[in-house]
Amino acid sequence: MAHSGISVLFEGTNFARLMGGLWTSVWIAVVSLAIGLLLGTIFGLLRTLPSRIIRFILLLYLEFFRIVPTVVLLFLVYYILPRQFNVNLPATWMAVLAFSLWVAAEFSDIVRGALESVPKHQRESGLALGLNQWQLFRYVLLPQAIQLELPATINLATRVIKTTSLLLMISVMDVINVGQQIIEANNQTHPTGIFWVYGLIFILYFIVDYPLSLWAKHLTAKEEH
Repeated sequence: MAHSGISVLFEGTNFARLMGGLWTSVWIAVVSLAIGLLLGTIFGLLRTLPSRIIRFILLLYLEFFRIVPTVVLLFLVYYILPRQFNVNLPATWMAVLAFSLWVAAEFSDIVRGALESVPKHQRESGLALGLNQWQLFRYVLLPQAIQLELPATINLATRVIKTTSLLLMISVMDVINVGQQIIEANNQTHPTGIFWVYGLIFILYFIVDYPLSLWAKHLTAKEEH
């Protein structure tokens, strides 16, 4: 009985299923980050333009995704889009859509802050050299902004990875959902299995997130010195 709990992890294909669920969580996070960071860069640049209308619209976009809980956003995308707009995509890609829009909103503010933090004389020097706005952004502002925004970007990535635990709510077979199924299927024969399954899930998330967290702390400490 002492080992009945931990043995549930290695019975049949349970361990492989958990690894498959982790892979689902990770690839959704990675693809969402790739799309969201690209969109967020564009939105962040637009938020530095003189146009008040554009800045206001993008500010509303940002505030919407900051106010609406992520689980509500997942429900909106998963249930409302298919019914109202006839968007029929697998649940995994609906999750990518929801996370990408959220990441784009958050990252746009990071980019805006980084661009506005570039010293004013750098802008003036670029314009004095005859650079247009696109060249100024590409060759002067963006390279410096990347260094400034990197720690916040890594922190955003860790948040996205952790938030994939909500995929359970829209029936995506992520590591949490797989773990719950294993627990329910073995509850009678392995009553303490819940501690081992969720313990392993905790370790898996830690392994994925902790190196990113250390990297962000190292970059922040480097900037302070």
